[in-house]
Amino acid sequence: MDKFMDAAGVDKVYGNPVEKDRTVVIPAAEVVTSLGFGMGGSSKGEGGGGGGGYSVSRPVAVVIVTENGVRVEPVVDVTKVALAMFTAVGFMLSVLAKMKKGA
Repeated sequence: MDKFMDAAGVDKVYGNPVEKDRTVVIPAAEVVTSLGFGMGGSSKGEGGGGGGGYSVSRPVAVVIVTENGVRVEPVVDVTKVALAMFTAVGFMLSVLAKMKKGA
């Protein structure tokens, strides 16, 4: 369990700072951790249980520190944006088709 919970530590969210020419860049990530457990049984007295979990991370931003200040630049996941767009368009087309069919 400790190993699993360590997956969401602050050192997993912020990467090692990289410094070059008086500029420091710190990568930042989103970390999602999930656990699940279950138990069951039957009237015959048979039973069982199980559990599992996972952890996933993805880059979300870069923190840039310069002499002029600090700024945060988001990391845009183009694939995720495209999938969301296609899903929305598909949903709208299916709704329009149902509306047209019902009219």
